[in-house]
Amino acid sequence: MSTSPAPATSQLRGQLGQVILATIASATGFWAWMSIAPMQKTYAQSMGLSESQIAMMLATPVIVGSLGRIVVGALTDRLGGRKMFAAILLLSAPAVVLVSIAGQTKNYPLLIASGFYLGIAGTIFAVGIPFSSAWYVAERRGFANGVFGMGMIGTAVAAFVTPRLVKALGYSTAHYVIAAVLVAVAALVWFTMKESPAWEPQVNPIVPRIAAALKLGITWQMCFLYAIVFGGFVAFSTFLPKYLTTVYPHLDTVAAANRMGSFVIAAVLARPFGGILADKVGPKIISLISLAGVAGMAFVASTQPKEGALTGITFLLMAACLGLGQGSIFGWVPRLSPKDKVGAISGTVAAAGGLGGYFPPLVMAATYDAATNSYAKGLWALVVTAVLGMALAFVLKEKREA
Repeated sequence: MSTSPAPATSQLRGQLGQVILATIASATGFWAWMSIAPMQKTYAQSMGLSESQIAMMLATPVIVGSLGRIVVGALTDRLGGRKMFAAILLLSAPAVVLVSIAGQTKNYPLLIASGFYLGIAGTIFAVGIPFSSAWYVAERRGFANGVFGMGMIGTAVAAFVTPRLVKALGYSTAHYVIAAVLVAVAALVWFTMKESPAWEPQVNPIVPRIAAALKLGITWQMCFLYAIVFGGFVAFSTFLPKYLTTVYPHLDTVAAANRMGSFVIAAVLARPFGGILADKVGPKIISLISLAGVAGMAFVASTQPKEGALTGITFLLMAACLGLGQGSIFGWVPRLSPKDKVGAISGTVAAAGGLGGYFPPLVMAATYDAATNSYAKGLWALVVTAVLGMALAFVLKEKREA
């Protein structure tokens, strides 16, 4: 393995273009990953699914996509972003087609199996962090990872575009279009993406490298922080319509869906600013501001203010704080990670973020008070968790000591 010094920033020509290309690939993967959720009502009605079956249908891609990031991050250290982006996009295309077949034949077991396979698309996030980090010097990796993180806009694309494609083209054709987009973007990646001159493949065995990453305290510390900010984003992205229509019964489903879309967009737009600000003033202070904002907005929401401008502003600010934290915390990861373990640690942290989005809706449902029509206890759990995150962020160092 080469031991030559990494090229200076001026030598890394086309770095922003490469990160934007990675962002496009990530957004496409996120779209495929979340393609079942927007059609959940259709599946529930056509197959006569119970609440538990619906939950399993929605959870399967999330869990697989989250846990798979650990392995994918380590593989990216060895194979590079170009190969891994192309492979994941190509592998995801048949999964989308299988989902289409399952829905068309009303076959629930096949839908679950297809969702398991579709989880591969969700692992794409773990490819972009080491790839983007390698294109920028340490002081600008917050910006690079913030830009790449905007690929989670694919969640909003899935929510807004998939149902409209189904309505315009028909169920099966719409899914074939998604699969075709995956293949097209894979081709774009293969022929135009290139690795950073500063990147060096890690030849050590993958399993020991993952095990070594899991032994580092910084891995678990970053996992906890990212589970709060990205997990909160995923949780509210899926649960917000249910929350709003329950707490504010006069709010129709269309209005609630629009609020959810606005929430996603606010978080996506805030993420690169979190990375940029982390580069300028340090990831610790931005992470502390983010977590404080999340705690504050969760407290305001727990009081169940009258539906209207205050409610809308509360959740938009919460989304912005979550996005800000995502940018700053993932800008923090490569600063604290050993160079040969950035991918393995990034994949593990990304997995924690995805899993962090699975549990909050369960907590919200379990703590719901039907007598007062309130989710206050669940929101208070978020307040406490965010405060604990602030305490951890406060004691962490800005960067790894040489």
